[in-house]
Amino acid sequence: MATLYTEQNKNVYKTWIYMSIFVAIFAGIGLIFAYLYQDVNIFYGAIVFSIIMNLFSFWYSDKIALNIAGAREIEKKDFPEFWNIAENLSITAGLPIPKLYVIDDPMPNAFATGRDKDHSAIAATTGILSMLDKSELEGVVAHEMSHIGNRDILISTIVVIMVSAISFLSQMFLRVRMFGGGEKKSDVGIIAIIISLVSIVLAPIAATIIQLAISRKREFLADASGALLTRYPEGLASALKKISQFHQPLINANSSTAHMYIVNPMGLNSEVSVEDQDEKISWFSKLFMTHPPTSERIKALLGNK
Repeated sequence: MATLYTEQNKNVYKTWIYMSIFVAIFAGIGLIFAYLYQDVNIFYGAIVFSIIMNLFSFWYSDKIALNIAGAREIEKKDFPEFWNIAENLSITAGLPIPKLYVIDDPMPNAFATGRDKDHSAIAATTGILSMLDKSELEGVVAHEMSHIGNRDILISTIVVIMVSAISFLSQMFLRVRMFGGGEKKSDVGIIAIIISLVSIVLAPIAATIIQLAISRKREFLADASGALLTRYPEGLASALKKISQFHQPLINANSSTAHMYIVNPMGLNSEVSVEDQDEKISWFSKLFMTHPPTSERIKALLGNK
């Protein structure tokens, strides 16, 4: 079984691969437009921009996610049980205790973020802290601790930023070509516009598919790793069942960060009951879900596949 120990090195390797691909794709796009516009500075600019975006996503993605969620950092005296659970599980997992944040929201949810184990954070809503008992909260925190150990949050962020940046670059070139003067009807201009339009259409679709595929896979892995960490999979299974019964979306729900949470913060995870999910959700619908159906996650935890 894959655990946070076996997956960490693999995900570090994947992170560098994605960052290298990001630079290569931008260099390729820059080269195409440099040729079309006969300006080598476009090529150099694309490379510089890709490197800056890589550095930005590596250093600041966690702060952006926490700000979007409206999370506030806490001390031990604020939520002692949450703090003690995180501290104990950190010792068990051999990880530094992450910074802890709370989101003032009745929806039960949580997420982890950070570029590595030494710069990590776990955010939980007041709803999840008040709804779950100790064993259930331990399951949720262990799940998020596994994300930190696996470093899959960083991978997901880098991939999304990569495709979003490509879309931005394409739109910029399109606007320059359409509104920036020059021979708009020349063959070169038409080719540049076609390339830009194709990139604008395909980039968001690719970003969504990649984001959702990574999210679904890592949720199953974090469930398994978290259960191994607590030695009590029933705790997380019970927590997921309780959370799935809550229909109200997160106040600061945002589609760009939805994949980071333990369940969909948009309020879409509870459209049907856990018992009915297998019958109600088609395989095609699952392709566009940020998380696997709760029923499947519970069955995997309890060994009822």
